[in-house]
Amino acid sequence: MRLLRKHLCAVALSVCAVSTASAAPLVEPTLHLKPQAGGSGRVAVTLDACGGQTDPRILSALVDNRIPATIFVTGIWLKRNAAAVEIMRAHPDLFELENHGGRHVPAVDTPQKIYGIRSAGSPDAVLAEVESGATALAGTGEPAPKWFRGATAEYSPSAIAMIRKLGFKVAGFSINGDGGSLLGARETARRIAAAKDGDVIIAHINQPTHAAGEGVVQGLLALKQKGLTFVRLDHADGIGNDGTTD
Repeated sequence: MRLLRKHLCAVALSVCAVSTASAAPLVEPTLHLKPQAGGSGRVAVTLDACGGQTDPRILSALVDNRIPATIFVTGIWLKRNAAAVEIMRAHPDLFELENHGGRHVPAVDTPQKIYGIRSAGSPDAVLAEVESGATALAGTGEPAPKWFRGATAEYSPSAIAMIRKLGFKVAGFSINGDGGSLLGARETARRIAAAKDGDVIIAHINQPTHAAGEGVVQGLLALKQKGLTFVRLDHADGIGNDGTTD
């Protein structure tokens, strides 16, 4: 692992040198499900558990309505939400837990702020964020994660290359359901309910006091009423851009 880390950092530094010279912007990757012939369509629900607590409205709705979801968890959230983790582990047919990093630090290997959050800032720090998230998940007894989503869902291209070399796919999305859990219930519900075949929805399950949580529930129930099928990322072929899945 130490040799791999040195190799990845060397690769990242060389990419950073090129990127710095050309002022490469950050990327916010998209992700879609591969189209499926027949049926009423498939969508993937991906919910970020960044820090904080668990929104019982969303968790209960997923369990009660048998809606599968991929939950991106941080090491911080795992430490604070043992009861919610047990509920998810008790329903392995519904929940897939994936890597959202150890400390919820943006996977950007140059020093800057994204939405007010300080980036990892170096190749070593990006690797530490990804690896510590995977280690935290391993401590729950869950299968090893296959997907990674960084804080803010924005990345430097060189960080994406490093994460892919570690064996993770990088999870983008096609519908921003709750605007970082800052939208109201009505707008959140409208966005999610507008999902169509192949869409990957991102929203949050760690803000129980935000109005957006109610909108997440309403939107998901609207999709269920339309007859769409919900799938987890580990049960579907996700197609991302910016080198995130290929």
